[in-house]
Amino acid sequence: MSEEAASEQQQPLFNIEKLYVKDLSLESPNAPSIFLERENPKIDLQLNTQSHFMEEGLYEVTVTVTVTAKLPEKDKVMFLIEAKQAGIFQVRNLPPEELESVLAIICPNILYPYLREVVSNMAIHAGFTPVLLNPINFEALYQQQKQQQAQAQAATNTQH
Repeated sequence: MSEEAASEQQQPLFNIEKLYVKDLSLESPNAPSIFLERENPKIDLQLNTQSHFMEEGLYEVTVTVTVTAKLPEKDKVMFLIEAKQAGIFQVRNLPPEELESVLAIICPNILYPYLREVVSNMAIHAGFTPVLLNPINFEALYQQQKQQQAQAQAATNTQH
């Protein structure tokens, strides 16, 4: 193999293979009476990202959001939306630490705008006002997670 072909094979590679909604659910347990309420709901948001190896160079990354809208005074659920936006990404020729950050930061940054649209549209189709999810800094979340892991590891090491 020529040197040129060998160096080409070692170049980092990143491609989006497929973006898709993996799971989507809506619950509106107090409909239709909930539509008569005039109170503004309190929105609770839970976010989770996951990635897993599929086969050589291919990874699935999923961003899951659960949005719960409740009437604070009555503790009544207006709606609950859970959405999973996923993608298949081709990532090759990266060191493990760079691969981890690509899967935890870059891929969720690509998926999140699609997820925001899905959640907003689902709320509208359910008869509610759109839910506008704020932007998320996935890099800060990743750094926070790494810091928590390091602290947990340090605590484990001091106990032994």
